[in-house]
Amino acid sequence: MKLEVKNLHKTFSEKEVLHGISFQVESGKALGLLGRNGAGKTTTIRILMDVFHANSGEILLDGKTFNQKEHKIGYLPEERGLYPKKKVIDQMIYLALLRGVPKNTAKENSLKWLKRLEVEEYADKKLETLSKGNQQKVQLASTLVSEPDIVILDEPFSGLDPVNSQILKEIVQSLIEDDRIVIFSSHQMSYVEEFCENIAIINHGDIVLEGELSKIKQEFGHNQIVINSENMSVQQLNEYLCNNLSEEVTVTGIKKEYVIVSLKDNISKSDLLQKLIDNNINIEHFENYKPSLNDIFVAKAGDE
Repeated sequence: MKLEVKNLHKTFSEKEVLHGISFQVESGKALGLLGRNGAGKTTTIRILMDVFHANSGEILLDGKTFNQKEHKIGYLPEERGLYPKKKVIDQMIYLALLRGVPKNTAKENSLKWLKRLEVEEYADKKLETLSKGNQQKVQLASTLVSEPDIVILDEPFSGLDPVNSQILKEIVQSLIEDDRIVIFSSHQMSYVEEFCENIAIINHGDIVLEGELSKIKQEFGHNQIVINSENMSVQQLNEYLCNNLSEEVTVTGIKKEYVIVSLKDNISKSDLLQKLIDNNINIEHFENYKPSLNDIFVAKAGDE
């Protein structure tokens, strides 16, 4: 399956919050939908789920207008959405019934996902008696109880310790391998890098970057070098490069252990390395810059 979001516009009280959002996601390839708080992610997700209606634009599934009523969508919201004083199993069955699952199947699915997430012992407990991490696992089980073809996960690792995070990682990976459409939203960029082949970054209601993550990293790091020196601190190296090699490079970043520079026109990596050696700079680290998703996100959605 292929889900396409095309040129979505949304206005609230004469204020336009989405300015033509477009992206696509295919089954078997998770999409990382990223953005700062208030950027427009939640509004976009709610339009996808038919909670809000867009002022203009369209959503297509395999080239046809997407009718949410014809497909099961599993949505894990960032906020807790279950009933704290109700038994876990009762509300999971209820949610499955709302999504059109027969009662016997609803119970079977509920027990299956509770077992898979290792919280089956709490099936007859009230949700409020569970730890925060186990409540999050129950919420994920409720998201998947209808066996949805489209799964939207918003901050799914919130409140989980490393052991439970590993369980959830395995679940997310299995959803992708099952050829479901998976949209993954998180501020924890390491998880996005682990699961998502493609990303879309929303900033102030616009898509500012979209595409295959590996290619974006390659383009973002193009012509940039990471440098560290044995006989200079990072700050000293930065000052040296700015004062003595400003015609060859531009410093684009300063990290705890290294400096990132961009090569100017007609300057090669070997040219720069030779100049550093000629000036008695003992090079400890000299390689192509490989940006993290966090670096890319800050550059595209950070404060100007």
